[in-house]
Amino acid sequence: MQTLSKSIFLLLILVIITCGIYPLALWIIGQTVFPFQANGSMLADAKGNIIGSKLIAQPFVGDEYFQPRPSAAYYDASASASSSLAASNYILRDRVARTLGPIVKYQNGKPVAADIEKWFQQDVFQGNHHIVAEWARLHNSLAQTWVSSDASHSTYVDSWGKVHPAVIAQFIKDNPNTPSPKAADLALVFFQHFSSDNPGKFPSAVTHATNGKTLTTIEAVNTGTDIQSLFFDMWRQDHPDAILQDVPGDLVTTSGSGLDPHITLQNALFQMPRVANYWTIHLKRNPVEMANEIQQILQENAEAPFCGLAGEHMINVLQVNLELQKRYGQPSTKT
Repeated sequence: MQTLSKSIFLLLILVIITCGIYPLALWIIGQTVFPFQANGSMLADAKGNIIGSKLIAQPFVGDEYFQPRPSAAYYDASASASSSLAASNYILRDRVARTLGPIVKYQNGKPVAADIEKWFQQDVFQGNHHIVAEWARLHNSLAQTWVSSDASHSTYVDSWGKVHPAVIAQFIKDNPNTPSPKAADLALVFFQHFSSDNPGKFPSAVTHATNGKTLTTIEAVNTGTDIQSLFFDMWRQDHPDAILQDVPGDLVTTSGSGLDPHITLQNALFQMPRVANYWTIHLKRNPVEMANEIQQILQENAEAPFCGLAGEHMINVLQVNLELQKRYGQPSTKT
């Protein structure tokens, strides 16, 4: 009995220490010495709204932002994972192409984007006319993804289907196992007809400002980032001898977690002309001064392990984008 009582007493002491005193001590130390890290390293915007954690990457869209490394987990922290796609996988090629198209340069420093647009407007790919139809035919899964990735895209295809009942009827006849086709099912036939009706153009979101309000609609365009990104890989196939600048590896590769919040300083400097050009136009500033200011922001926010004594200098994407917003205001597009 005496042995049992001592064992129970020892158990209670251990429970109090390990489940009470120890975690309380860690909590007090964390909240007093490391409050930022202990509470998740959360970052807030200029209005004090929590935007995200400094430790977890999140997606950004729009030319006004620096963009993080690609994510195999689609920036979902609950699905952290790396990519296992081979270099021959077209999904990987498409992801890389979308990243590079708007920003890649020739060896002499000239941007490729304008030449992609000029080539696209000729509406010919490897000798075949109707380039958008060719894109959809060769990569039907990407065409379906375009339709289903945005509600406005599927709505646009649905509206198109309502004014082309004969085309829909023929599709159902050719595909009896799909008696009630959804918008994504119609992707190939939609792009074939769109390409025929709008040669050298692609359906893209266009925003118009009217009476202080903005309205975004899907329109046929032959310039813009959609053209530059979606068709860069096809342009590259038509121009295999073009000599392009090397790009930072972390610009086109995912991290092991898929949630790496940092990019290399080299990566950020590669993206800087696009970001600086947006703010130059948005703020009507001198382009050289704007570029110098943003480069200074990058240098001020660059960090390296062991106080800069080892490793690459890195940039926290969320932190830098919040600094841009703090200095230059809220851009027209959202994260």
